[in-house]
Amino acid sequence: MGLLSLNKLSPQIKQYLVITGNYWAFTLTDGALRMLVVLYFHHLGYSPLNIAMLFLFYEIFGVVTNLVGGWLGARLGLNKTMNIGLGLQIVALAMLAVPAEMLTVLYVMFAQALSGIAKDLNKMSAKSAIKLLVPAGAEGKLYQWVAILTGSKNTLKGVGFFLGGLLLTLLDFKGAIILMASLLAIVWLFSLFTLKEDLGKTKHKPKFKEVFSKSSAINILSAARMFLFGARDVWFVVALPVFLAVTFDWDHWWVGGFMASWVIGYGIVQSLAPYFTGKQQGKVPTGRAAFLWASYLTFIPAAIALALHFDFYVQTSIIVGLLIFGAVFAINSSLHSYLIVSYADGESVSLDVGFYYMANAMGRLIGTVLSGVVFQFYGLEACLWISAAFVAIAALLSIKLPTNTSYNA
Repeated sequence: MGLLSLNKLSPQIKQYLVITGNYWAFTLTDGALRMLVVLYFHHLGYSPLNIAMLFLFYEIFGVVTNLVGGWLGARLGLNKTMNIGLGLQIVALAMLAVPAEMLTVLYVMFAQALSGIAKDLNKMSAKSAIKLLVPAGAEGKLYQWVAILTGSKNTLKGVGFFLGGLLLTLLDFKGAIILMASLLAIVWLFSLFTLKEDLGKTKHKPKFKEVFSKSSAINILSAARMFLFGARDVWFVVALPVFLAVTFDWDHWWVGGFMASWVIGYGIVQSLAPYFTGKQQGKVPTGRAAFLWASYLTFIPAAIALALHFDFYVQTSIIVGLLIFGAVFAINSSLHSYLIVSYADGESVSLDVGFYYMANAMGRLIGTVLSGVVFQFYGLEACLWISAAFVAIAALLSIKLPTNTSYNA
């Protein structure tokens, strides 16, 4: 019965399901790997700054990959860039399945570089493909599909965080890595035979200089995205998990569980973002919505920082405050994800989306480095003040975004 139902689906829906399945599988390993690396190397005695450095190449190569990946997607097809991403993640995981004495900072940085390339090839391919699978002019459906893909991905990333903490406890670092690499290899083989070869491949071969967007709306949105994600990662990547482990004396299970719950809730809200931003009134978001929601978000990390400064129910303030931050941030992120796909040119969608996610990766890079440096020398409170400042900049940039997007529900 299930197979018969699948056969009745349109080719577009089938491709969407394959792309989403690939994205889900990749995201599980990506989230688990991040938590494994943070907790394992903290356990080995690495400082917050050293842990942040482990992700430095991951983020740097994410910037480069998004810039080049959109160009490759337009020339080769999004199926190839997605499958290359899956394959590289398997190689990155295999590199970490070595004896513990080989896991030097530099070696892990190189393995993480491959993982960063893989992640952003996969993300760019998935987000670009949606634009091609939704009929032109169906902005409401486009927003809904983007929200579902983005939200479900982040929910599974949260599950991956929990999985990372669980696997580290049950199988140790090496065993967890081998298991994830084996399962992802099965997904990769399935993907090789099911994704359409011409998906996203342009008729003309774009020159490399075309990776830089000529659209002012995309440039502004990209700058806002950079500060938005820098605002998240400045406390999320290193500062928060180490703070929870050291200050509250939480073990791997508790740290992984809290981070997982945060990202799962974040993903659920992302999926539901259309209902918070006017879907029931027959509206899709405009640049004004991006400005308003970023403005709301600005006050949350500032409030948590004040609670820390005045020692006001610190544990409760951090847990509740960051859950609220996650919900509002999720709506901001979903709005941005829709706007970039909407603004992107249909003929060169992967170029525009790749440029935008290059800015996203730059924000993650800035946030990751600051998370280790600022937390080590100034603490979590300083990280949160920087977060508030970054969100405020994102809000100010969003004022200049177009305000005339509309559709008929």
